[in-house]
Amino acid sequence: MSPHGNRNLSEMPLQEFVLDGFEGGPQTQALLFALFLALYMVAVLGNLTMIVVITLDARLHSPMYFFLKNLSFLDLCYSSVIYPKALANTTSSSKVITFEGCIIQFFFFSLMGTTEAFLLAVMAYDRFVAICSPLRYPISMRPSVCACLVLGSYCGGCLNSILQTSFTFSLPFCSSNHIDHFFCDVPPLLKLACADTTINELVMFAICGLIIVGTTLVVLISYGYITVTILRMHSGGGRHKLFSTCGSHMTAVSLFYGTLFVIYAQPGAVESMELGKVVSVFYTLVIPMLNPLIYSLRNKDVKDALWRLGQKHTAM
Repeated sequence: MSPHGNRNLSEMPLQEFVLDGFEGGPQTQALLFALFLALYMVAVLGNLTMIVVITLDARLHSPMYFFLKNLSFLDLCYSSVIYPKALANTTSSSKVITFEGCIIQFFFFSLMGTTEAFLLAVMAYDRFVAICSPLRYPISMRPSVCACLVLGSYCGGCLNSILQTSFTFSLPFCSSNHIDHFFCDVPPLLKLACADTTINELVMFAICGLIIVGTTLVVLISYGYITVTILRMHSGGGRHKLFSTCGSHMTAVSLFYGTLFVIYAQPGAVESMELGKVVSVFYTLVIPMLNPLIYSLRNKDVKDALWRLGQKHTAM
């Protein structure tokens, strides 16, 4: 009998999972490979470019760009936790991931995703202080405070990741070892458990809902005050520049939180695996690819820094 058969799975602890990924024949898998590879390469190059430009250009050594550099780092790690394995699986017939490998992938995926949610809220608060209290900004957002805010985002992400990983992988998996997804995530893993998962689902909805709602409120309140402050300004050029800068952040926030809510923060999300796969591609790959484009194309400072870096490279 196949080593992946259900009889064996019910008699011994799982040693490995099989990531079923997307359905389809060789042509479909080849198309997915090409699509994922192209998007992943753009995401890697875009985020690496943002990190390098912000690091090398002294004019971008400000709190806003410090947070943006950390966002690019998170997006780079976020997609890299998932897509090298997903790309390998589209060209492989086994699609196996070890039990320990699944735990590691799940932990770091959850860590990076939650940290990014907190960091986006921090970035909104940074813009709020910069625009609504500009005289206090150099003190309120001094380097030590910025470092603590980023560290706090990582600590919050780590705490959530530990809780989610512990709750999920403490379940007995014996109904099957085929994960109906292209990476290890909570909803498809809960479907494999041969125990009541009600508490796990409630914990997932409660924690993820609290994080999403809490950070969204920070963003909305911050941008509410920002909008009022900008509308009171007399300079049309100043209003345009601030709306452009804040618009980039709001676009990134809307895309990220919207897709997370569809998957994790609403009842019944666990039931929709096919929709979940498509939405997962969007927030684990498309958004990390779009963020550098959103922030560079709509930000004059970043475009100027890219031009200066290009000029230096040409002159060498």
